[in-house]
Amino acid sequence: MKPYRAVVIGAGIIANTHLQTLHQNGRTELAAVADINRSRAEQLASNYAIAAYTDYKEMVAAERPDIAVITLPHFLHKEAAIWCARQGCHVLVEKPMAMNVQECFEINEAARSSGVTLAVGHMQRYYPAMVKAKQIIESGRLGRLIMMTERRWGDYFAVNRPAWFLNKAQSGGGIAINIGSHSVDKLQWLTSSRVTKVKASLTFFGERGDVEGSANLLMQTESSITANVALSGYHNVMMNEMDLLFTDGQLKLEGSHKLWIGDKIRKSLEPVELEGEPDAFQAQWDDLLNAIERGCEPGISGAYGQSIAEVVAAIYHSHESGAEQAVEGAGSSAV
Repeated sequence: MKPYRAVVIGAGIIANTHLQTLHQNGRTELAAVADINRSRAEQLASNYAIAAYTDYKEMVAAERPDIAVITLPHFLHKEAAIWCARQGCHVLVEKPMAMNVQECFEINEAARSSGVTLAVGHMQRYYPAMVKAKQIIESGRLGRLIMMTERRWGDYFAVNRPAWFLNKAQSGGGIAINIGSHSVDKLQWLTSSRVTKVKASLTFFGERGDVEGSANLLMQTESSITANVALSGYHNVMMNEMDLLFTDGQLKLEGSHKLWIGDKIRKSLEPVELEGEPDAFQAQWDDLLNAIERGCEPGISGAYGQSIAEVVAAIYHSHESGAEQAVEGAGSSAV
């Protein structure tokens, strides 16, 4: 089968990871990269002997790609995704899908009317530890999953973070939309159910920008599983842990590649051997390619990406109102 011709739009922090993924994937021909910063585009392009552009529309017109990967700042996702879809390109857009639910809806409508496949870069579900955790949950060996807790903190306002991340008009928000989107995805994916309720408290003590630096979230899924998520982006010691508590045991995830298990017989946590799962970005890319070939939606479809945006919107509304917030659209989107 002829390889899928792909381009990358945006040459920021995550772009090189996508370029490397496409370069190494045997089903893909990496064609070009575009960024308004010419030197940055040319530097990345030189690593893979591909073309560099400063205008992504010119790039798409010249290179005629099958798929466009969008890694632009959040406020540019909508315009680029809709334009590429209307050119007949399948699209992988980085998370969060867009600035708000309405923009997600418009992107999904453009993809549907253009007959292209749309995926959103919620890639943490492809980590080996996450894949194994879901297998254990679905096996039933630990009984019923009753709750999840997640603690994730580090310096969100670090000097090397691009300024647009900390400008709400360009990012859509701070740690809740950027890091919290991963938390919502993990919760929904592991439980195979939508988040229906959110109670949120945010703080705004960042040293620069106008976005929130912490989020304390209490969420509930349609299957009545509760999750406590604590995100902090101040001067804290790095932490990235998730605990899943069952009626007959527990799982503990640390970062992307460590998983422990305990059950009603073993009273201490023991490491779980992880299978040789592919690199998470490769697995994400293969999910999209398989969906294109089979004519079906990827696991990280545009509809699913919109469901994450709906939860994020409820987080911000809950903080503003001081009350628990029902999630708009919960129960109507596939997980």
